[in-house]
Amino acid sequence: MAAALGACFNHLSRESSDIERLANFYQEIFGLERIESPKFDFKVIWLRQSPSFCLHLIERDPQTKLPEGPWSATDDSLADPTKLFRGHHLCFDVANFDSFLQTLKEKGIETHERTQPNGKTKQVFFFDPDGNGLEVTSRDS
Repeated sequence: MAAALGACFNHLSRESSDIERLANFYQEIFGLERIESPKFDFKVIWLRQSPSFCLHLIERDPQTKLPEGPWSATDDSLADPTKLFRGHHLCFDVANFDSFLQTLKEKGIETHERTQPNGKTKQVFFFDPDGNGLEVTSRDS
């Protein structure tokens, strides 16, 4: 049905109480480019990775009652990257997985690494500053 409609993925949004911090993280770690954002009654930052993928960071509504991310939840185990691979996450792939992994370690980002049973696909799981789950896989797999 989606193919018949010509539907394609447009963007993913993340709400945050500090969108500048979150934007800096995604720009530094993934090289996303800040692009012009429309004007709203709240702060927004739009980041683009390619013509087909954008990340919209939206200022958190102070009236919301939902937790901001795993680190604001009451269960500490939710912030454990070893449990992330079955959970909610956004995935990127990179050409030089080992170099990317070294960069995460140099920045002190806690990670969980694994290799798929095929022995080829390397994966690393970690969190952004708001506790949103991230996965990065090796592109050559």
